[in-house]
Amino acid sequence: MNSLIRVLVIAFSFLPVLVLAETDGAPRGANEEVQKLKKEALELNRDLFLLEEELLFPSNTQISVFVSMDVGKFFQLDSVKLKIDGKEVADYLYTRRELDALARGGVQRLYIGNVRTGEHELVAFFIGKGPHGRDYKRGATTTVKKGLGPKYVELKIVDHTSDFQPEFEVREW
Repeated sequence: MNSLIRVLVIAFSFLPVLVLAETDGAPRGANEEVQKLKKEALELNRDLFLLEEELLFPSNTQISVFVSMDVGKFFQLDSVKLKIDGKEVADYLYTRRELDALARGGVQRLYIGNVRTGEHELVAFFIGKGPHGRDYKRGATTTVKKGLGPKYVELKIVDHTSDFQPEFEVREW
């Protein structure tokens, strides 16, 4: 892991040099060379990011939790708290722009982490404003069975029109 950190530090230390090296008065060949080096540095940065993610979150232990909304007339989301096996792993406060994106069908990755193979209790608390503008805090609990390969879980907020209340669904992929 220390060697990965050293490689990342070296790679990022060259980016400012490459940006500063480009000048308007430099010969055309030098500008093309600088552009080529910048492109290679960006590709290296992307590859290092993917490598880092694979090292930190191997696919056989990876769990990702996402939040999505369907309509949202009966519940105005403020924040979400997530616990896995009794340990709080995420607490997210939403901005107006993020809520608009969720309302338009966006999906937000709330958490990515590692868990062992087996069953795990996942508890999500949704905090916001419910019907008639009252404070609303609701929880959703499920047991997730982690096997080999990555596990994806979606926390979905859905309007339930028959009783004018929000529902909180948990779906595994």
